[in-house]
Amino acid sequence: MQTALFPETETELVGAATPEPAVLDLAASLPPTLRLGTSSWHYPGWTGLVWKRDYPAEILSRHGLPAYAQHPLLKTVCLDRGLYRPLTTTQFAELAAQVPADFRFVIKAPGLVTDALLRDGAGRGTKVNDDFLNLERARLDFVEPALAGLGTKLGVLLFQISPLPSSWWKRLPELIERLHAMLNAIRYVREQAPDVIVAVEVRDPQWLTPFFTSVLRETGTTYGLGLHAKMPPITEQLPILRALWPGPLVCRWNLNPLHGAFGYEEAQRQYSPYDRLVDPDLETRAVLAKVIAGTVGAGQRAYVTLSNKAEGSAPLSVVALAQAVHGLR
Repeated sequence: MQTALFPETETELVGAATPEPAVLDLAASLPPTLRLGTSSWHYPGWTGLVWKRDYPAEILSRHGLPAYAQHPLLKTVCLDRGLYRPLTTTQFAELAAQVPADFRFVIKAPGLVTDALLRDGAGRGTKVNDDFLNLERARLDFVEPALAGLGTKLGVLLFQISPLPSSWWKRLPELIERLHAMLNAIRYVREQAPDVIVAVEVRDPQWLTPFFTSVLRETGTTYGLGLHAKMPPITEQLPILRALWPGPLVCRWNLNPLHGAFGYEEAQRQYSPYDRLVDPDLETRAVLAKVIAGTVGAGQRAYVTLSNKAEGSAPLSVVALAQAVHGLR
């Protein structure tokens, strides 16, 4: 009988790195209402930071989540893959089974609901998406499977609205009305799962109008603070959070502004394998830490996930941000 290349259980497949005592102490000092995490978990360059040894990306993608969830500071993760294809209840349940009871997922709605265009394999828009902001698609392909599959481990339902064709900006009032109808249709989430946050993140600053803010407020929806070069800097997005206060914080720190609005590939080239901080963004970190400290200090919840493209290494960015928050307490 042939010996298997890898053991059968996920915990044996990928081992977790031993956390440093200082990181354990830092995690213990943070309030339980703060959840920090990263965007996905399949990066081999995190060896020593998250993984105990080198593993191929495909092994980490399939089996790395249990080890990721053992890191003392990583209490959430943004599940990006659902953007490209809706996940089923079974797939969500399989993910939930891999993490401890106090772990929570931030999940992105499928592009079928949040992208105005249907796209080819290279990401080019090919034609208008008739299901854009469709309330039935949002409910059936996203909300219901997530609620049923993740259960109490569901933290945030995130609608990240992709950039609009510039010719659509004049249609924003109509689109905000459509968004309003969709968010109204899923208000039952707060009754079924009162701890789940519904958030909307946008990639066009044109959305940030009083009408948009009023729709979020009326439907009990959180504004997803998107730190991305396509959007204004964090200080210019804070007024919308103040207008919705009090409420939880949902933030995704996506891309260092050094690389511009279309700089993902450049950031990937410069930062890979994501094992060190290459371009620390001290200004953004300091402001975000103050926002987090103010939010959790007022008894509200905060979900903050970071990308490798923010500073070079998402796990190290999490540690640095946690230190900044701790320093304000």
